[in-house]
Amino acid sequence: MIPLFVLAHFAHHLVIALPVPLLPFIRNEFALDYTQAGVVIMAFNLAYGISQLPSGWLADRIGSRVLLTVGTAGVALAGLLVGLSQTHFMLITFLVLMGIAGGGYHPSAAPLISRSVEPKNRGRALGFHMIGGSGSFFLAPLVGAGIAACYGWRASFTWLAIPTALFGIAFYVLLGRRPELNRLSKTISEYCDKAQPPSSDLPQLIPFMVLNIFAAGVNFSVISFIPLFMIDHFGVAETIAASSLSIMYSAGLWASPLGGYISDRLGKIRVALVACLVTGPLIYLLNIVPSGLGIGAVLLMFGITMYIRQPASESYIISQTPEHRRSTILGIYYFASMEAGGIFSPIIGNCIDRFGFQPTFTGAGIAILMVSLVCAIFLRHNRD
Repeated sequence: MIPLFVLAHFAHHLVIALPVPLLPFIRNEFALDYTQAGVVIMAFNLAYGISQLPSGWLADRIGSRVLLTVGTAGVALAGLLVGLSQTHFMLITFLVLMGIAGGGYHPSAAPLISRSVEPKNRGRALGFHMIGGSGSFFLAPLVGAGIAACYGWRASFTWLAIPTALFGIAFYVLLGRRPELNRLSKTISEYCDKAQPPSSDLPQLIPFMVLNIFAAGVNFSVISFIPLFMIDHFGVAETIAASSLSIMYSAGLWASPLGGYISDRLGKIRVALVACLVTGPLIYLLNIVPSGLGIGAVLLMFGITMYIRQPASESYIISQTPEHRRSTILGIYYFASMEAGGIFSPIIGNCIDRFGFQPTFTGAGIAILMVSLVCAIFLRHNRD
């Protein structure tokens, strides 16, 4: 089951991973400033986040097969429309549609995966699942930038949407041949996680979710401007700037399962908290490291902390949630994370327009460090 979902995760993110690395090409065509470029990213992210809420609720009630299929094939269809867009308004509209279509995947997939393994190995399984998403985020900047350089950014969306759509159809058929998966997702309330009963202590869960939601939002908004930062700060070509994101996302190919493994043994709260504390200084270092190996090393470390944190966070939230509410709670978590990233992106862009990259990145690094320290106070006595 898990290898199938690794492939599905790869397909789900293959088209979704394109807007950020292709932002320099989009900016040039529509003559966007940093704030307007942030709105392009916000359009997808807000829709992607909002759609997590009803998707999580539906997954707990009607099963996951349809939502998982729409999360792959539906994203591909919207990606085709993005590739056909001729105006800025059409681009924004179809990115919103892509976000709506993609919202059903994560709230449906993570509970099914967590239910297929023993609780003590849950973090490792979720980390292994993230290899699929990391692989697409690693390949999409390389392949997308290469296609965009030769045929334009629209061709990148169109060409990568085709294999995604084909897999989405095949995924629907494969899930239909495994009816026990859909029955399992429909009858969650009949099962009980006896090995690790969920806690109902909301004061323990809330600061943890706040920490990870804020970290995810800041991470995404900073990452959104890294290609433009590479061009305007270091003077690199658009193709190189887009491809530079692959350095960061390559970490997910091994850091995700490592993070899940470590969190299963050292504690999920501890791993997520350390990763967030390290992220703040790394964002600041973007301002002072030289081009080449310097910026490459920071991007790699940024990716390591991000991918180590994610499986620890998902695993802890699942372990603290009643089984028949896991998709709903995860939907809320993904919704808040995506909305934070969507809201922060134009704010970061406006700050760059007003003050430049260095003060903006410094402020973002300080913000995530301060929030991490405050949340650490509330989490210092918690155990998982």
